This record gives sequence, structure tokens and C-alpha cells, in this order.
Amino acid sequence: MHNQPGNPDPSRLGTVEDVNGSSVSVKLSESTPGGLLFVNGEAYRVGQVGGFVRIPSGYVDLYGVISQVGAGAAPGPPELAPQLGNRWLRVELVGQGRRGTKFERGIAQYPSIGDSVHVVTESDLKTVYAPGDDDGYVAVGRVASAESIRAHLDMNRLVTRHSAVVGSTGSGKSNAVANLLGAVSDQARFKSARVVLFDLHGEYAKAFGDQARVFRVGADTTIGERELHVPFWALTAEEFISITMGATSGTPLTLLQEKLLSSKRASKAAGVAHGLPDLTVTIDTPLPFSVYQLWHDLYSLHCATHSVSKNQNQTEATRTYIEEGAPPAKAVGDGDQLVRPRFRPLKDEKNDPDKVYAGIYGDLPRGHLDSLESKLRDPRMQFLFRPGQWAPDKDGTTAADLDALLEAWIGADKPISVFDLSGIPTAVVDDLVGAVLRILYDAIFWGRNKQEGGRERPLLVVLEEAHVYLGPQSKNRAAIAARRIAKEGRKYGVGLMLVSQRPSEVDTTILSQCGTVVALRLTNDSDRSQVTSCASDNLKGLFSMLPVLRTGEALIVGEAVNMPIRAIIDRPPEGRRPESDDPMVVVPKGEGGKRIRSGGWTDPVKDENYKPLVEAWRKQDPNAGTTQTADSET
Repeated sequence: MHNQPGNPDPSRLGTVEDVNGSSVSVKLSESTPGGLLFVNGEAYRVGQVGGFVRIPSGYVDLYGVISQVGAGAAPGPPELAPQLGNRWLRVELVGQGRRGTKFERGIAQYPSIGDSVHVVTESDLKTVYAPGDDDGYVAVGRVASAESIRAHLDMNRLVTRHSAVVGSTGSGKSNAVANLLGAVSDQARFKSARVVLFDLHGEYAKAFGDQARVFRVGADTTIGERELHVPFWALTAEEFISITMGATSGTPLTLLQEKLLSSKRASKAAGVAHGLPDLTVTIDTPLPFSVYQLWHDLYSLHCATHSVSKNQNQTEATRTYIEEGAPPAKAVGDGDQLVRPRFRPLKDEKNDPDKVYAGIYGDLPRGHLDSLESKLRDPRMQFLFRPGQWAPDKDGTTAADLDALLEAWIGADKPISVFDLSGIPTAVVDDLVGAVLRILYDAIFWGRNKQEGGRERPLLVVLEEAHVYLGPQSKNRAAIAARRIAKEGRKYGVGLMLVSQRPSEVDTTILSQCGTVVALRLTNDSDRSQVTSCASDNLKGLFSMLPVLRTGEALIVGEAVNMPIRAIIDRPPEGRRPESDDPMVVVPKGEGGKRIRSGGWTDPVKDENYKPLVEAWRKQDPNAGTTQTADSET
């Protein structure tokens, strides 16, 4: 290869002309060609946005990333640009490495005016992108500018310092998440990985094969799914009241808290008395109690009529129930069956000794009780109120305790738990995600120093479609729990990974705590500015490339990478991909000229029948009726 005269080093691009904070303006030398540079037989593009440069400065090599090319990159006010010409690069400094040693983020010194600037060759890139140690890093793809180099992420920082995967619909987001989680939960390397994934559209149930357990409301146990139970009694009192009864205040709230406390003190989780002194049991202590009995007791308290007046001693014994049947029996109702107790109407006639007086609490509003009753009757809420072996009987005795629940959710037998929320109404999703997050976080927070706690074995929580329930200033349960994890989770070993196609609709408090951002193609302007605001100032120029990324290509910036990477994310293997492919409108033709599969708008319609569709809609189950039809055909 012939070096050009006056340019002895073939990798040289130009010289440093202006240093402004971490931004450096570089003037390309006259001899630098406009297209390709050849160094040691390898061709390198000159002045690509997102490309890397190396500035030798004494014993240290400074590394920077090109954020702007052309006249706009010239130093000084824009009106001077025509005089300065257009052969300029703007470089953002990102890190340094001593010759032959490991690259480190941050810079200890700045370049001087006149320092030469070189294109980063593949051997330089290897030192920059080499993982610090083989154990703590996972490879998720290839570096776009040098495909022989793998893109590695630092596991420690990825998990505990939170991350976000963002990208427009169809940019390869679900595949990126499946690939990331597949790498993170590789049991050969990470023997006790713990990942919980909230999957709103049921895409991931098959993506992890036997590495994952799938929880659903209305599970199909024949294909290995597990029923999702969330014990209402594991919630704090405030959460329980807001989910079941809405805003309650004043005397009704006091009565409710009093009842809650006494029933929790008497409870027996897994059939064993809790053994806590009464004074240490609070209304927030996760102890089982019967919510049906609670409703029945409160209803009786609010609606009872009595045989003695308010200023006498009204007790349970003085309640005047309607008597009916033969022999006559008091209509005391039944909490478990949601049968209301019935009381005699008020009667206060002068000479009649059989008087019926109003109860002390008869005039209080009882909207919260009606709300609780309607929730208890709602079949969609049974995952909360009749949680299988965690369902308490009348006196607060359950078959199993919370240790069995946590083991089912995050036990070591499978590294990933997928909570498939596809069949749950949106109104309930917020509360469900919030409840599960809070139970997991509280357990790991209080048990942080124990063997299974967060400090010993961190937990990664992945929130798919985060914009649905983590809106800005959102007051719902999910957002409150996620905010708390985002702010405090790092210290206690709970990491958050947000996945969203609309980052502009995600609460900024949560998004700004994400140390690593994996940004796939983002075309919407407000989404891009939201993601850009999470990155450090000097890298903002890089995000201008987000609209032109190819499918499956991502810009990875932040804590988990040494240096911003434009990476091509590996596709998960066949059979391990999420079910998120677009439906085909026109199915392509194969080699023989026949369409590769049925469906789309090109097939003629045969035996049109909307009955099964309506049945699936009514049952809220997309697979309803499929097994019967399959049986009838055989």
C-alpha cells in the first residue's frame, strides 16, 4: 500500500483545532480522501456519524465518537462556517486507554490543539470492546462498523442499574428482548438467574422454551401453564382498600382498619399461628384474613337495626334480624356466598314494646362496601380474592404461606417467570402488575440479607409495553411500585428493564433512572427527544441516527457498555422467537409459484362462520373451542 506524501500514517484523519468541554472540532487534513482509507489492507469509511476516532495524547489514547460531519461541525458561530470550509468533524470524547491496556470510560486529560486524530482500526476496537472479564459479560450481537467484533454488555450494570429497550413497532424490539433475556438466563453460565417478565400480549410464552414458567389467569395446565394467583392479603392496607373499595375516609375507614387488624391478629397462614405479639401486627402485615367475612362483618355493622336505641349498649346480641322459614331462623347472611344479612325495618310506635331502632353506624355512607361486593362478585377478580391454596377460610387459615408463593414465582427451577397478562382487562392490569411488583419488591427488600434476598441473588424485572401502565404522573399501583424500584432497587438487588415503543408516554422519573438504553429504530420525534434526554449530554448527536437504523439494529449507550455501540442484535434461534410477527395481508409466493401458506387477503373465503370468534370473545380466550374442533375432525 502506498502512503500519500506528507501523510506518513495511513490512519491519520486530521488535527484537533478546537476543544470545548468534551466536544472537539477536528479539521480533516488536505490529503485525507473523501471516501475510504486503507490501513493494513482493511478499508475504513472516513467521517461516518457514529464512527470512532483515536487521539494519541502522550502515553494515553483518547477515544471519541463522531457526532457531526461537515460545515456545521466547524468551531465558532455558524455564520463563519463558509470561511472555514466543510472539512470538519465534531467528536465527543467518551473514554481513554493507555497503550496496550484496557479501555476505561471517562477522560483524565483533554487533547491539545494540533494533536493528530486517527481512524480507529479493528485492532483498536478489539481493545475498546473487549469485555473486562469473560464471566461478567454477555454477547448480544455484533458491532455494526466491524462485524467480526461481538457487542458485549456488562451484566452487573445491566441488571442492577436498570435499563430500557425502546423502538418503534416493527423495529425488532421483541426479538432484542428475547435475545437479551435468553443470554442473561443461560443456565450454563448463570446457575441461579432470576427474571420476571410481565408480558401484556402473550408474545413470550413460547420464546424461552423450557427455560421459563408461564403464569396466566385461566391457565391451560395441559400445556404446562400455571394459574396466576395473587393473594389480596399480601398487599398493604392502602393498596387493598384502593383496589377493592376506592377512596374511603373518616369513620368508615376507621371501622374498616379496626376489623382488618383484629382479623389479621387471629390469622393462621398455612394452618399455623403466626406467633407475632399482637402489638407488632399492623394492618400492613402480610397475614391472611377472609375478605368475604370482612365484607359480611362490615355490612352487618353498617346496616344492622337493634332492639335498643343508640344511646344504650348496642351489641351483636341486640341486632334484630328478619326471621323466616320453618322453624324460623335468623337471616344472618353468609359471607362466603355473598348473601347479605337482612334486618327488620325501623319501628317506633308509642305503645308497642317490640321497637326496632337504627344502629349507630346506620347513617354512614357505605359506597365502599357496595364497591367491595361488586369486586368480590366479578369473575375477573377471582385471581385476587380466591387465590387457590392461598385463599383463607373464615378464620384466616390458609393451606400455604407466602414462601410457597415466592418459590413458585421466582424459584430456582426455571430462570425466567413470564406473567402472561393477555387475557386480563386493562382496568385490572395496573392493579395486578402493581400488586405482583410490590409483593416481590417487599419480600426482597426486607429479606435483602438472607440467602434468597436481593443482595445475595438479584432479581431482574422486565416490564413489556411499559407505556400502558407507567404513564407520566400516573397514580396507579404499577407506576408507584415501578417508581420505587427505579429509585431504590439498585441498593437492594432489584433491577428494572423497561420495554416500550412510546418512551414519551413513560414516566420520566422511571425512564431517567435507566442506566443503559438499547434504542432501536425510533421515528417519532417526541419519543426520540425523550430517549435523548436520558443520555449524557455529549452523546446527544448520536441519537440523530435513530430514524435510519435497520430492523434489529440498536444504539446501545450507558452503564453496561464501555462506549456507545451501534450493534446488530442477534436474532434468537428458530422456535425461540416471540410471537410478534406482523400478520400477512398478501402472502408471498414460494418457488413453485404457490403461496407459502394460507391466509391474507389473497385467499378465497370458505365456510364463513363468525360463531367461534364470538365464543372466544365471550370467554376472553383466543384458544376457546379449538380443542373440541380438533377432536371432532379426528
